[in-house]
Amino acid sequence: MASREFLKILSSARLGDVSAQQKLAQAYLTGAFKTPIQPANALIWLEKSFLSLQTQALEDASSGAQELSNILGQIANIPLVETFNSPAFAFGWESIWQLAQADIGTNVTFAAKWQLVEFLINPKNQETQSQLIDWLKKRISHNPSSQPPHLSNPDLSALQKIAMQFLQELAKEGSPFAQQAKELLTQLQPKNETLSSLWIAWLDEENEEALIKAAELGLTAAKLALGLRLAQLDGSGDIKSNASLKKAAHWLELAAKDGDRDAWYALGEIYRRPQFSGYNAQESDRCFDRAADLGHAQAQFRKGANLWRKREKIAENVRGLQASYWIWQAHQQGIPEAKELLGKILVSCPHPKKNDWHDLAQYADQAINHHAEHKLDEDWLLLCHRIVIANQFNFSKAELLLCEVGQLQHEHCVVVDVRWELPKILPRLIQIETIQQRRALLAAGKIFAGAALDAEGNLRQRRYRFDQVSNWLANTFSKNQAETEAT
Repeated sequence: MASREFLKILSSARLGDVSAQQKLAQAYLTGAFKTPIQPANALIWLEKSFLSLQTQALEDASSGAQELSNILGQIANIPLVETFNSPAFAFGWESIWQLAQADIGTNVTFAAKWQLVEFLINPKNQETQSQLIDWLKKRISHNPSSQPPHLSNPDLSALQKIAMQFLQELAKEGSPFAQQAKELLTQLQPKNETLSSLWIAWLDEENEEALIKAAELGLTAAKLALGLRLAQLDGSGDIKSNASLKKAAHWLELAAKDGDRDAWYALGEIYRRPQFSGYNAQESDRCFDRAADLGHAQAQFRKGANLWRKREKIAENVRGLQASYWIWQAHQQGIPEAKELLGKILVSCPHPKKNDWHDLAQYADQAINHHAEHKLDEDWLLLCHRIVIANQFNFSKAELLLCEVGQLQHEHCVVVDVRWELPKILPRLIQIETIQQRRALLAAGKIFAGAALDAEGNLRQRRYRFDQVSNWLANTFSKNQAETEAT
């Protein structure tokens, strides 16, 4: 369970506090505050912090330079290969190349070069290396002008040549990665050529002896391929009667230890089969969960669906929140079934023009943009933000007046819970689907973060103020709108 200090930092980070975003990233890297180590999440928060500081630097050239440098220093220490296919991977990939090619001889540069070496030429990441080229080709086809020169024509051998130069530099005395670089160089010399030839023989000729030899020599992709072959897993996940499940589990476990998410998922399938002598439903769930944590889309959907089925038995403050998170993750990766199930858990309201608060929200937005001109008191300004959010997410009047604005936003949805005042009103989970919805939450979050705790008063006071503000907004801005239309 996350510590109170971690939740406090997370709340500030979601509200746009760049310092909190960097602390959150550090927690995901080091495991501080009992946080699971998740490099991909660390990179996501560093990207948000970097972009915020970069915007500030454009407005004021003297601000944020040192903080930007600190963020790049953190990025250099993130295992790049573990962030592949995450939303922030493109940012991490380009930042690491920028740092590696700076050639200033600092520990940050050395760390960046080591990340590229690990990613591009370490044999255990061979499968990811082949996927990287497909990713680069798609990225360049979408926006060729944005690519650095070294990526203008993606070729794995060319990138590996650059990485090999980095590895040789790192192996020299004075580098903090000298010992690791020397060990990798020794590992690569005869073995890499052997592994490559064996793997090619399997891919081109389906030479099973070559596959077994490559797996025995430690190639993760070969361990996975051999395990799947022995399990006779077809595309639907079914296992044929002639499968060698015990041998398959052995090789898949070795691949899983290397961090292969497909191996974890296949192990989950095997442990769930009655014909497997080691049948274990709990171990199967553990394997599926591990695959989900590593980003396996089908495992994420399976985990979310399982949590949704067990929602009555799971102790959570808002029922369905955990399930919706994992199903949303699967939906982001294109799992068709996830969209339908997500629709059963999360309310969808992407069209604010269809909501009851639309006209009032437009007036409230104008009041917010000209609050100094109209000399709005703090409590009136807070209520205007509530009206804007209520329109974006189609709140009821009770939800509009009582929701805890600073606690609404989660990564994938809004949690509306007013049971602290009205116990009979059940919480709702509403999907965040548009940029306007996120902007409304961000703007309101900043205002509410700086407001006094008792600024809005109790429910009776809020109702009275709502009537006052509603009448003032309608009288002020509907009149202005009519005059504008008349002219």
